[in-house]
Amino acid sequence: MRWHAALLMVAGASAAGTMVASATPPGSVDQAVILADAMPPTLSAFGFFANAPEQVPGKGVTAYRLNSPLWSDGAEKLRFVYIPPGKQAHADGGGLLDLPVGSALIKTFAFRKDGKRKLIETRVLLHRASGWAAFPYIWNAGQTEAKLAIAGGHADVTTPAGVDIDYRIPNKNQCKECHGLSGKVTPIGPKARNLPRGWLEQMVAAGHLDRVPQGADILPMWENRAEVPARLAARAYLDANCAHCHQPNATASNSGLDLRWEQDDPEKYGVMKHPVAAGRGSGDLLYDIVPGDPDHSIIVHRMASSEPGVAMPELGKASVDGDGVAEVRKWIAEMPK
Repeated sequence: MRWHAALLMVAGASAAGTMVASATPPGSVDQAVILADAMPPTLSAFGFFANAPEQVPGKGVTAYRLNSPLWSDGAEKLRFVYIPPGKQAHADGGGLLDLPVGSALIKTFAFRKDGKRKLIETRVLLHRASGWAAFPYIWNAGQTEAKLAIAGGHADVTTPAGVDIDYRIPNKNQCKECHGLSGKVTPIGPKARNLPRGWLEQMVAAGHLDRVPQGADILPMWENRAEVPARLAARAYLDANCAHCHQPNATASNSGLDLRWEQDDPEKYGVMKHPVAAGRGSGDLLYDIVPGDPDHSIIVHRMASSEPGVAMPELGKASVDGDGVAEVRKWIAEMPK
């Protein structure tokens, strides 16, 4: 089974989101730090890791992967979830898991150079009584600690494609641009449809999740995209990379685009739809998607650009995801004219 095989992979797998080490050695999360209204100055204050530099999760913290992950300049991403003892997450169809108060989502971004991994930042989402709160932490040069960075930051990195970029770490307010839905911070990654069934079954067996819902594990594994129709791989990519902003009540709802996986109206996901608020980002093109003609489709034009004001997504990338662009181009090219 593909999830069982993923369990054999070690921390530091590829940027496509392969599984990281899931050991849970002794150690415990400080629940009071999660629930307090304060902003912890260091990542270590939470107790999420038994060995933070090696990204070994502590007791009660579980590593996970996404079938089709969000792309961020090719960064390697190490994802973890914490659900407090005695509580369960709830699953409702293929959408976001409903994580109880006291839960946390942890995601570390890293790049490799000369075969050595360098941790750049760790983003933490905490479910407090008042709602979800987002905090960015930047790793120090010695890779011993990550410190709270309310104002965000920058790092010079070389992407896996060999491109030197100024990697941008979002400030606390910018977190809301992607994680904002109806004006509130919300998780965007752990949707049941984008999580491996084997992992969900393990969470149920451990008592962390109430059930595996119908509609789980239907997005294709990104690394296996050549084995599925281009329309499935492309729609999964857009769901993971774009739909958190391009859907009703989200930060880019004024675009009129709804790029969620479940949207089945072609015009709403862009087919022969005039742009509403693209501005110069349209490149003088007339439609978001022109069937059979990716070169005249705004969505491809913006994905293939790294120019500020044109590039999409606006945050989270300073370079172009050639694989993602290629998959969306292929999907559009195969559409009947």
